[in-house]
Amino acid sequence: MLNRRNFLTAAVGVAAAGGLAACAKEDDSSGSTSAGGSKTITLGFSQVGSESGWRSANTDSVKSAAKEAGYNLKFSDAQQKQENQISAIRSYITQGVDVIAFSPVVVTGWDAVLKEAKAKKIPVVLTDRSVETSDESLFVTLVGSDFTDEGRRAAKILEKVLEKAGHKGAVKIAQLEGTTGAAPAIERAKGFKEVMDADHADDWKIVVSQTGDFTRAGGKQVMAAFLQSNPDINVLFAHNDDMGIGAIQAIEAAGKKPGKDILIVTIDGVKDGFVAMSEGKINAIVECNPLLGPQLMEVVQKVKDGETVERWIKTKESDFMQDQAKAALPTRKY
Repeated sequence: MLNRRNFLTAAVGVAAAGGLAACAKEDDSSGSTSAGGSKTITLGFSQVGSESGWRSANTDSVKSAAKEAGYNLKFSDAQQKQENQISAIRSYITQGVDVIAFSPVVVTGWDAVLKEAKAKKIPVVLTDRSVETSDESLFVTLVGSDFTDEGRRAAKILEKVLEKAGHKGAVKIAQLEGTTGAAPAIERAKGFKEVMDADHADDWKIVVSQTGDFTRAGGKQVMAAFLQSNPDINVLFAHNDDMGIGAIQAIEAAGKKPGKDILIVTIDGVKDGFVAMSEGKINAIVECNPLLGPQLMEVVQKVKDGETVERWIKTKESDFMQDQAKAALPTRKY
């Protein structure tokens, strides 16, 4: 996997525009020349899907930032299927776009299509999620969050939640994982476990863990099963807010009080998560900022111009406790 803390020199590429991506939902925002008469940059962007409020905000940010920058954006929604995303990227290669960007569905299985892009001298920028490759020169940079650190932050904020709740005794944790094989699922679980093993080996235990696919429906269904098999769960760690919100429904259906009988820590920071937190149903949220569009467009311009960019461009994020929710809620843009 990409070692996000290494910095390398960016690759560059040039080419032209046109056409539509296959096997996925598509959107083509056309353009030809900029106000100054120079050729408009054509960016092919493949989004992982629309599985959550976070992802919708991420898509909106990319589209609006591309429009503001005056880029010709070719957008494709992979609908959570890697084969759709690979087809879209191959379509962008055929069209000869200037830059390809994508948020990968899963970590592995990208070498072949990325080698095709490199052969055509089309630079590739990853957004939000990392990939594993045999050759790190197959992509220029990653614009996104440190998911492993988000997992660590979730564990550290759980310490504060437990202290505030006056919890004594064993901490029996249910973990709702993100999509199997996806970078945020792998790395958030890893970071959380690092802190747990180092500082809480004697009193914290993940008693059950399963994917909810980053969706509310998945969170609700899996949490209901968790409560059947492990009715003594007293903490939930959800890899995103949407699964946590779904889990709240299952917890309430089981006659328990979310945020009290079961303490809840989630990751993302979508508006609905803050609503649930302001209602006392989520105890803490670790922010993962989806508004990557402006940063992405800056990187695309630099890459197109042949400038050097950092290997990993991180987003700025915060953590929030329940008592901060009401004040922060009006500021949430997603």
